[in-house]
Amino acid sequence: MAGTLPYTEDWQMIPWPEVERIVYRLQQRIYQATKQDDVKRVHQLQRLLLHSWSARLLAVRRVSQDNRGKRTPGVDGVVSLTSPERLTLAKELHHLDKAADPVRRTYIDKPGKTEKRPLGIPTMADRAYQALVKLVLEPEWEARFEPNSYGFRPGRCTHDAIEAIYNYIRLKPKYVLDADIEKCFDKISHSALLKKLQTIGPISRLIRGWLKAGIMDQGHLLFPEAGAPQGAVISPLLMNVALHGLEQNLVNSLPRNNRPAVIRYADDVVILHPDLETLQTLHQQAETWLISMGLHLKPNKTSITHTLKRRVSAHS
Repeated sequence: MAGTLPYTEDWQMIPWPEVERIVYRLQQRIYQATKQDDVKRVHQLQRLLLHSWSARLLAVRRVSQDNRGKRTPGVDGVVSLTSPERLTLAKELHHLDKAADPVRRTYIDKPGKTEKRPLGIPTMADRAYQALVKLVLEPEWEARFEPNSYGFRPGRCTHDAIEAIYNYIRLKPKYVLDADIEKCFDKISHSALLKKLQTIGPISRLIRGWLKAGIMDQGHLLFPEAGAPQGAVISPLLMNVALHGLEQNLVNSLPRNNRPAVIRYADDVVILHPDLETLQTLHQQAETWLISMGLHLKPNKTSITHTLKRRVSAHS
């Protein structure tokens, strides 16, 4: 059993180490069931965690106390919660048929550029629901994700991606395709993403609602046909799900003794191979794979270089 948390009406008296222990144990069981390819068991455990009081408490704490953007308001204008309001929100998270609210679009500067990055800020309640769904989905997908995916994953960072690249080039020089996926968050195909998730009904309906809820931009309500709002709690996980499979598609397209290295950090991709012509073919293959998710490589941020030479080509 995952354990039972004593109920309390005082937020300050919640035993957080026990809360985290209960959630972590259930997540471990989801991870192991996924590794064993026991889909029925995975879905049973996900339903259990989705309705867990501990998971609901932890989701609320993460968005109202732990998150760095906790004081950024959505369309509801809420920037903080009192302790009683946090408990009330945790109780409400069992209503899994809640309609999603639109996200509030805000713009932040990109370092060294005049262009601004659009962020979509959900309401506090939707953030809590998204944090809960992330707790449920993340262990399943951590068991599935490819070995050289590093962005937005627990226990992984930029330095891990750099180390992986170094290990692939330190003994033998390689040609390098350095690519950026164009407006990745904004262009992910909703239908392709939902089909790929293949998750339980309540989670699928919630995610569909968030994707279709609309964006409030300077007083205008917009309904984009694609994309996951950058700034939402669940969006980085959804982006990794959308891009899952790219590495294996490219690696498995060549014989074992001639395979490339494909290393991805969020929407940045590096492909390494000793043969230039093969790398150019892999470039086209990556483009074809990305189209299935509604995505493309950005031409002016895609280049081929060599580890011992200057730039070979801007794009192939």
